[in-house]
Amino acid sequence: MDFLHKHIEALVFCSSDPLGLEDMQKCLTEMFESEVPMEHLEEAVVSLQEKYGADEFAFAFEKSGGGYQFLTKPAYQSSISILLKQQSQKRLSTAQLETLSIIAYRQPVTKSEVEQIRGVNCDYSVQKLLEKELIVIKGKSESLGRPILYGTSLKFMDYFGINDIRDLPQPKDFKPEENEIGENKD
Repeated sequence: MDFLHKHIEALVFCSSDPLGLEDMQKCLTEMFESEVPMEHLEEAVVSLQEKYGADEFAFAFEKSGGGYQFLTKPAYQSSISILLKQQSQKRLSTAQLETLSIIAYRQPVTKSEVEQIRGVNCDYSVQKLLEKELIVIKGKSESLGRPILYGTSLKFMDYFGINDIRDLPQPKDFKPEENEIGENKD
């Protein structure tokens, strides 16, 4: 039954929420095209709890929120809190997101073109996006003063989980009510 353990590990690892025994059973029954007895699942879960309870693992297989999930052991809380703090500093502000979206859809684009669309100065946002390597300098414009042209980077693609700039949602993909501001006066 070692194969059952591995499937349960994979399911719990991939689930964003705690995964209950019933959900595991549904998935595995469909996969194996045969009913998986609840007793087998319960035995496998107990075995996984024992396995990941060992000191060699930094995480445990725990029951939480009505299901099972992998949780980091309390001994590693301090290192995780540092990581979470660092990651929160990497989040994009609203201004940065607005600037990034204009650059993504209009690239290559100059900072003054972005500022004209946004209606505010974008120096800080452009600088932060360059530091985070989400945008890159694509060259210089042929217009007066030869301003710098900006475009998105490969890291931008990875950050948003796309493979090509054409994978970005198009305006036709949005429902009209998502693009309206205020109340509907019918």
